[in-house]
Amino acid sequence: MAGKVTAVCVSAEHKFSKTEVATIRLVAGLGVDGDAHQGVTVQYLFRIRQDPTQPNLRQVHLIHTELHDELRAEGFTVFPGAMGENITTRGIDLLALPTATRLQIGNTAVVEVTGLRNPCSQLDNFQQGLTAAVLGRDTEGSLVRKSGVMAIVLVGGDVRPDDSIVVELPLPPHRPLAPV
Repeated sequence: MAGKVTAVCVSAEHKFSKTEVATIRLVAGLGVDGDAHQGVTVQYLFRIRQDPTQPNLRQVHLIHTELHDELRAEGFTVFPGAMGENITTRGIDLLALPTATRLQIGNTAVVEVTGLRNPCSQLDNFQQGLTAAVLGRDTEGSLVRKSGVMAIVLVGGDVRPDDSIVVELPLPPHRPLAPV
């Protein structure tokens, strides 16, 4: 399974959307250089209030461009970085990946998928109805969270649009993604 990067985004401030840029630098063990969510311990304000010593399993946020396509077809105005993602991808079913999947991005960077992004009310603050639009049900009626995956940086490197993404699945048994 392989895909590609369609956009990269960063924000030095704790705000909902991130700015699309030409290149981001991933830093091993920390996240996206210059991003407000970069750090060894949790950097999301809500989680800091709960326990600031938690490990940061949300160093990099990835969303599939196919979600943007789906949301635009439903009338939403979304674009790379709009929902807070650092890396927008195409051609990989991010939500179907098992926990601990490694993604080699570009020439050197490697991230490990830690779990699902749990949609929150900030989506509705951005555009009314967006939270419900990124939630669905599978054939068994279980909740499906479609707002991307979170990852940690194992190997740093620069990431740009059009970089390839190579998927390396972990050894079985595979654990399904859960919110982190």
